Amino acid sequence: MDNTAVATHIHEEHAHVSLPQHRHHFETEEQQREAGTFGMWLFLLTEIMFFGGLFFAYLLYRNWYYDAFVAASNQLSIKLGSINTVFLIASGFFMALGVWAAEVRKRGLLVIFLILTTVLGFAFLGIKYVEYSEKFEKHHVPGAHFDISEFVNPPIDAKTGKAEQKPLPPDMAAKTQVFFSLYFAMTGMHAVHMIIGIVLLFWLTWRAYYGDFSSGYVAPIENFGLYWHFVDIVWLFLFPLLYLINRHPLS
Repeated sequence: MDNTAVATHIHEEHAHVSLPQHRHHFETEEQQREAGTFGMWLFLLTEIMFFGGLFFAYLLYRNWYYDAFVAASNQLSIKLGSINTVFLIASGFFMALGVWAAEVRKRGLLVIFLILTTVLGFAFLGIKYVEYSEKFEKHHVPGAHFDISEFVNPPIDAKTGKAEQKPLPPDMAAKTQVFFSLYFAMTGMHAVHMIIGIVLLFWLTWRAYYGDFSSGYVAPIENFGLYWHFVDIVWLFLFPLLYLINRHPLS
C-alpha cells in the first residue's frame, strides 16, 4: 500500500471518530446538538404555559379583589425585590459570558462565570428567605393562622398621625389571603426553579473544571443558559406584578 493510500485510509478512519459525548443514535454531532436545543425549547414552552396560568389567575383575582390586592402588595419590600432583580440580571449576564467562554474554549473563564452565576443565585434565595421569614412573623402565610388585623386596623404613621392605608372591611381584608396564596405559589415555584438551576450549576461547574466543555462540546452549557435566562425573565414579570403595580396607600 503506497503512502497516498495509507493517508486516505487514515483520513477515513478519523472522519468516523466523534467526540465521546456523541450518542450513537444521532448521525452527526450537529444533529445531536439541534435535537437537544429543540428539546429545551419544548420544555420551556411547557414552563411558559405553567407560569402563564399563574399570571392569569393573579390578574383575574386582582381585578375581583382590587383593594385587598393593593393593600397586601404594600406589605412587600420594594427594596428587597429590587436587590433580587439586580442579582438575577447580573447572574444572567455572567451566564451569557459563560456560554461565550465555552464556545471559545476558555475553561478557566467558564468555571469563574459559572461560579459567579451560582453565588448570585444563592444571594437571591437568601433574600427570598428573609422575605418569607417576615411573612411568617406577621402571620401572612395562608392558612388557619392568617392574620387580617393589620388590614382592618392599619398601623398609624408616627410622622403624620394617620393610618398608613385605608382600613378594609373584614370581608375584603380576608381576601388578602388570596394575594398571599398567589404570592407564595408564584415566587415559591420560581424559587424551586432557582434551586434546580443551582444544582445543575454545581454539576456543570464540576464538568467544566475537568475540561468536558473544552473540546467544542458546549450543548449542555447553551441549553442551561436558555433555562437560566427563562428563570430571569419570569422574575422580571413577577417583580412588577407583585411589588410595583399600584404601590401606594389606599385613600
